[in-house]
Amino acid sequence: MKINTRGDKILVTDGIKNHVESKLKKLEKYFDNHDEISANVLVKIGGRNQIVEVTIPTNHFTLRAEEANDDLYAAVDLVIDKLERQIRKNKSRLEKRLKKETIKEMNYDFEIEDDEEDNNKIVKRKELDTKPMSEEEAILQMNLLGHTFFIFKNAKNENVCVLYKRKDNNYGIIEID
Repeated sequence: MKINTRGDKILVTDGIKNHVESKLKKLEKYFDNHDEISANVLVKIGGRNQIVEVTIPTNHFTLRAEEANDDLYAAVDLVIDKLERQIRKNKSRLEKRLKKETIKEMNYDFEIEDDEEDNNKIVKRKELDTKPMSEEEAILQMNLLGHTFFIFKNAKNENVCVLYKRKDNNYGIIEID
């Protein structure tokens, strides 16, 4: 697994890199082609907390987790545990979906642009290339990313849809014609 570690307002020392790499190596057993997988790790400071954010994009899904703690090393341990729980929790869903899947490539390439001319109204902009998928796949992707909403193109009718998690822990879909 290729590991890209960078710091935001913090210097990432060799000790931090080694700790992150040793912990992420635990996840290699879940990937068949772990040499081709890359993990992006962002270490940043938020108030008194050390925040560790890990994103692992694969061809079929994207894993993402974020943890904050007073101790940076504890935050790394917590985020790895969270990723491992996500993999185990969704393992049967992923296997079932990948066996049925006709589209082998589900790669989401986000490009983030900083736009300073908007007087701090828009702080982040993402461009999204949506691939057709079923509602079940969209729920799985949203849960793997840890988001409360997800935009996707419905495979049944090619409409753009917004999937969101409701307060009662069910899901809702807004469909755009």
